[in-house]
Amino acid sequence: MREWADFKLDDGPEGGSTLTLSGPLRVYTIGDLDRRLAAKNSDFKRIDISQVSDMDTSGAWLVWRLAHEQDAAIDGASDKANRLIEAVGHTDKDHAAVPERPSLPVRILEGVGHIVRHWGAGAIRIIGFLGELILSFFGIIRHPKRMRWIALVRQAQLIGIDSLGIVGLMSFLIGIVIAQQGAVQLAQFGASIYTINLTGRLSLRELGILMTAIMIAGRSGSAFAAQIGTMRLTEEVDAMRTIGVSPMEALVVPRVMASIVMMPLLGFYSALMSILGGAFISAFTLDIPFFTFVQRIQDVVPMYDLWVGLIKGPVFGLIIGLTGCYQGMQVKGNAEEVGTRTTQAVVTAIFTVIVLDAFFAIFFTKVGWG
Repeated sequence: MREWADFKLDDGPEGGSTLTLSGPLRVYTIGDLDRRLAAKNSDFKRIDISQVSDMDTSGAWLVWRLAHEQDAAIDGASDKANRLIEAVGHTDKDHAAVPERPSLPVRILEGVGHIVRHWGAGAIRIIGFLGELILSFFGIIRHPKRMRWIALVRQAQLIGIDSLGIVGLMSFLIGIVIAQQGAVQLAQFGASIYTINLTGRLSLRELGILMTAIMIAGRSGSAFAAQIGTMRLTEEVDAMRTIGVSPMEALVVPRVMASIVMMPLLGFYSALMSILGGAFISAFTLDIPFFTFVQRIQDVVPMYDLWVGLIKGPVFGLIIGLTGCYQGMQVKGNAEEVGTRTTQAVVTAIFTVIVLDAFFAIFFTKVGWG
């Protein structure tokens, strides 16, 4: 038979009442006991718990609260009861321990440490993702029928053909800026004719492919992350695995391959449009005929400048496709994650492309293509 808690109020010999508690003070007994004590509404100066047979944290909290409200002393507590009452008493806000806040330099170093650690973990995951992509490529080479050619052509259209307008306009305007600003500076030395060299070499080596990569990262890289991320949220990726379709082969490989193939072509197209923009403005401001400008490009721009831009293209395309698809595959939880991962895809791709472009510049200078 279950035992219930009870109480008794006695007048003490020196004035003041004593509240004597008996029975088990556990979570299933204190509710009724607390209601009866509240209905009694009596004052007391001592709480005797020597007749309490058992106590848990709920009972300890009741005793501590009564003592705190009545400013009463607690008598007859066992060692276990003392420990429990002391423990629950420390949870009071007046006695709560306030953790010491680290100093500003320590917090800054901790923040930098967390960022570096996350970068390291992210680098390991993206290398693993690249390895999985390579294995998928080899699997498709062994079994060509598994290649989704329609998806590849579709992605090539979205990345390349659909972006010709914006890439061409951007490059044309950049060519105008290069030629105009270059001519102003070179005119101080009476070398305005070298505007052709500046525009041609800078467009073919650097700005053509670099600005195209930045544009495609913002346009197509973000689309990769958003599309695949949405499919992750709607569990389409899990459904593909369930029916035996590899998401890497169906979603990632066509996008990455289309990026690798289209980036050199778009970079070359961008460089040509930039040169045309320089020739256009030069015909008005430098009195250099349009066709003379274009013909002179063939004489002053070495062929290896063209190869430099074409070599960068597939590498930049791999970075953009890989980053967009990787961030999309990391989406989980909620729709906000899609926006976060899409932003990370664009920022990471642009940052990586610029860093690699700097390394390419150093490398090609070392091999004599500077």
